[in-house]
Amino acid sequence: MRMTLFEASQHWVYGFNAIPTAMLARLMENNPDEWTEVTLPVIGDTVYVYDENTNGEITAQVEDGYEILLENGTCLNSTANDFTLVQNDILPIWGTMWNFGDSLDEYWLEKGAGLTALSECGFRVFYHEDFGYYFGIDGAGYDFYAEHWIPLYIARGLHWHNQE
Repeated sequence: MRMTLFEASQHWVYGFNAIPTAMLARLMENNPDEWTEVTLPVIGDTVYVYDENTNGEITAQVEDGYEILLENGTCLNSTANDFTLVQNDILPIWGTMWNFGDSLDEYWLEKGAGLTALSECGFRVFYHEDFGYYFGIDGAGYDFYAEHWIPLYIARGLHWHNQE
C-alpha cells in the first residue's frame, strides 16, 4: 500500500489509545503523588530558575546542562535541577491525551530515545508506575500533524510512507 508521510503518521496515531484529559485529571486528583510529569526540557521552553527567582528561556543545550536567557537579558548555564518548566496548567490544554497502543512503541519510549523525542516534538509526558506513560499536547488552533505527529513519526524511525 502506498502512503504519504501524512497518511502513514495518521495510520500510526490512529493505533494509539486516546484518553480524555478530564479522566486522567480525576485519577491524578485522587492520588497526585502517584503521577509524575517526566517531560524533558528542550530549546524554546520557558523555565523558572530557582536561584535567580525569575523566568527564562532555554536557548541551547550545553555539555553539562542548558543555556538559559533570563527575562532581564542575562544568560547563564544551568542544570535541570536548578529550574522547573513553566506550564500553562497542571495538564495539557488539549482535551485528549494518549498512550501507545503497541508494545514496540512502549519499549521505544521506556528504553530508547522516546522520552526525548516526545519532549522535542512538543508533547508533555506523564508517568504512573501502574498505568505507564501518557502524553498530551499543550496547544490548540494549529496543525497537530505538521507540528507534533509527523515529527514524532520521523523521530520514531518509522518508514511506512513512500520515500519522496
